[in-house]
This record gives sequence, C-alpha cells and structure tokens, in this order.
Amino acid sequence: MASGGHAANTGTVIAFPGRPGGQVGFDRLELQKIMDLYGRMVAAGQWRDYAMDFGRDAASFAAYRRAAERPHARIEKRPSLRGRQGMWTLFGEAGQVLKRGHELAGVLVPLERRLLKVVED
Repeated sequence: MASGGHAANTGTVIAFPGRPGGQVGFDRLELQKIMDLYGRMVAAGQWRDYAMDFGRDAASFAAYRRAAERPHARIEKRPSLRGRQGMWTLFGEAGQVLKRGHELAGVLVPLERRLLKVVED
C-alpha cells in the first residue's frame, strides 16, 4: 500500500470481493479506444446501447442499435489466442467473424470504415 491508503498503480487487476479472480478485462487504453468508437457511432445514429461481459476466458463489448435485439457488433478479447490468430475478434450481427487480429486498432477497421460511409452519406 502506498501512503494515504491507496494501492500503488501497478496495472494489476484485483477481483471484486466475493467474485472469482482470474477474469479477463480490458485495460484503460483498450477501453478508451472502444468507447471512443462507441461515442462516434452513437453520434452517427448507429448505436444506442452497449454491454460488457468479463469471464475467465474472454472479455467482450457488445454494441446495440436498440436494447432489445442482438448486438450489431461484438468485440472480443481472448488472451489464450494471442499466439495464434490474435486475441482480438470482431463479430457481426449474425455472429459471423468479421476480423481477427493481434492489434485492437486493426480489428476495429471494418467498423471505422462503416462510420466513414455514414458520415459521407
């Protein structure tokens, strides 16, 4: 513990009390990138709601056009695939894999392109 009773900022994820440890999450920069895209998609009228899920194997961010439907897009971080096709996957509305990769920015490209088309119309 650092002075003042606060934990030192070491980047360590600490589980909530009463919850199992070892869950996958997004770091600050990853979440910032995702939320930046989300904000621009909301401003363009494409998305209206989102949900996040954090499990032992994966973390996911799902974006919705309307709250009562399937996600329009889902971004998944699965660290166990880091050495293979990459830990990032972008899923489409029907659950199809749109893009996989090692870098979040590269996996978000199809959504960025879609956003550019909306702005151009």
